[in-house]
Amino acid sequence: MLLSYPLELRSNRCGTGGMEITLNRHIEITPEVRSGKPRIAGTRITVADVAMMYLRMGQSLEEIAGKYQLSLASVHAAIAFYYDHREEIDQRTAEAKAFAESERPSHPSLLQEKLNAMKDYA
Repeated sequence: MLLSYPLELRSNRCGTGGMEITLNRHIEITPEVRSGKPRIAGTRITVADVAMMYLRMGQSLEEIAGKYQLSLASVHAAIAFYYDHREEIDQRTAEAKAFAESERPSHPSLLQEKLNAMKDYA
């Protein structure tokens, strides 16, 4: 199911050369899984997860595929999808991060509370 992303995820033929677009085999979007974020088909690994590992953490696409037992084609499809929808995916990621930061004060870390208690005790 396609939500707000303009690229349709179904096979079709391009007008020149008959090249087939097959992102539908590798990327899926379903509202009930990972809040409808585009993800590698059959997994919970989102396109944004792959982009972060590749672009921000410096992992190669081969490393990502091997680490998560994914086909190299699906990881390449995730990066292609990311670049096609970069602005929207980055915006959604930034909004999620801002929401998490805004909720942090009202939901303190239990681990941090225990560490603070240990400091006070020592």
